[in-house]
Amino acid sequence: MTASTIRRGESSLRQADVRRLDPRRAGGLTRDAVATWIATRVAVMTVAFAGLWMLGADRAGQVPSFLSRWNQWDAQLFGALAQYGYRGYRAHIDKHHLIALFPGEPLAVHAGYWLTGSWVASGLVVSAVAGVAAVVALAKLGALEAGAECGRRAVLYLTLSPYAVFLAAGYSEALFLAFALPSWLAARRGRWLSAGLFAGAAALVRIDGVFLGIALAVHWVATDRRWSWRLSGLLAPFVATFGYFAYLYAITGDWLAWSHAEDAGWSRHFTRPWHAFSTSWHAAFSTPRSSYFDMSNYVWAWRAEILAVFVGVVLTLVLLVRRRWGEATYVGLQVVGLACSAYYLSVARATLLWFPLWLLLARASLRRRWLHVAYLSVAPALMAVGILTFTSGHWLD
Repeated sequence: MTASTIRRGESSLRQADVRRLDPRRAGGLTRDAVATWIATRVAVMTVAFAGLWMLGADRAGQVPSFLSRWNQWDAQLFGALAQYGYRGYRAHIDKHHLIALFPGEPLAVHAGYWLTGSWVASGLVVSAVAGVAAVVALAKLGALEAGAECGRRAVLYLTLSPYAVFLAAGYSEALFLAFALPSWLAARRGRWLSAGLFAGAAALVRIDGVFLGIALAVHWVATDRRWSWRLSGLLAPFVATFGYFAYLYAITGDWLAWSHAEDAGWSRHFTRPWHAFSTSWHAAFSTPRSSYFDMSNYVWAWRAEILAVFVGVVLTLVLLVRRRWGEATYVGLQVVGLACSAYYLSVARATLLWFPLWLLLARASLRRRWLHVAYLSVAPALMAVGILTFTSGHWLD
C-alpha cells in the first residue's frame, strides 16, 4: 500500500502513520481521553442531580429517586428486555415491538445487573464503561487524522454533544461506539480480522453494524485490495445480523419480524424521501395532531431532526469530495435509511454515531480557532438542556 494509493482512497496519511501510533504519545492520549470522559460524565450527573432537586418537586419529600429519572423511554425498554428476555417480556407487558431492539445492550445490562443489583444502574454502568473504550479509540483515530490535539478535541466535542445524555443513559449508543470505533481504528491500521470481529460485535448492538460492515469493505477496496484469510473477519457483522434475524424467525415464524416490529412500535417503514421530509416538516412547523402521535408537543425535537438530516447529507457530501469512501458509505447509508423512513426519528441522536463528524470538526477547529470557541459556547448549554429534558421524562429524540 503506497502513499498515492491512500491519497486516492480514504486519506493522505502516510503508511507508517496509519499502521502505528507512538506508544508514548498513545499513552498520554489515552489518559487524556479517559479524563475527558470522566469529567464530562461528572458534569452530566451533576446537571441531572441538580435538575432533580430544582425541577423534580416543590418539596424535598416529593423529590423522586435519582435512578428513576434515568429509567426513561428506550432505557426502560432495554432494562425490561434484560430482565425478561424477548419471549418472557410479553407475559408481563404487551410490548411485541421490542424485538426491534438488538440483543447486545440487553445482554450487557443483564450482566451488569449482577454487579449493581439494579437494572437502571446497570444500564448507566454499561454506558460508562463502554464509553471509555469508545473515546480512547476516537482519540487515536483523531491522532491519525491530524495529531494528538485533534484526537483530544474529537473526544471533547463528542462528549459535550447536545445529545450526549444518550451516551450516559442506558441506551445502546455508547456500547455500539465501543465496538464500532475500535473496528474502524483497526481497519485504518490494516488489521482486517480485528476490524471485522469488532464490527460483528457492533452488529449485535444496532442495525448500524451492517452499515459499518459495508463501509469496511469499501474502505478495504479504497486503501488495500490485498487478499488475505483475515478478510474473512469482514463477514462477521453480516453473520451476526443474520443470526439475530434467524432467532427472530425461530420465535415468530417471520423472517421480516424486525422490520414489522419497527413499523408496529414506532410506525417506521420505508417511504419516499420527500414524503418523509413533508411529514417531518409538518410536525415541526404546524400544530395538527399526527396519525402517529401528537407531534405538536415536540416541535423543537422535530426541528432538530430536520437539521440532523441536513447535517448528515452535508457530511456525506464532504466525505465524498475528500474521497473518504468508507466513511462516506458508513454515514451515507445511515442518512438514507433515516431520511427514507415514514418520518424523521432519532436522527439527531444518530449524530453521536457519526464519528467522521467529530473528527472533521476537530480537524477544522485546529485551523479555525473561532470554531472551537463557538462550539464550546453552545454545545454544553444544549447538552444541559438535553439532560434536563430526558431526566424529567420529556421527549428529546
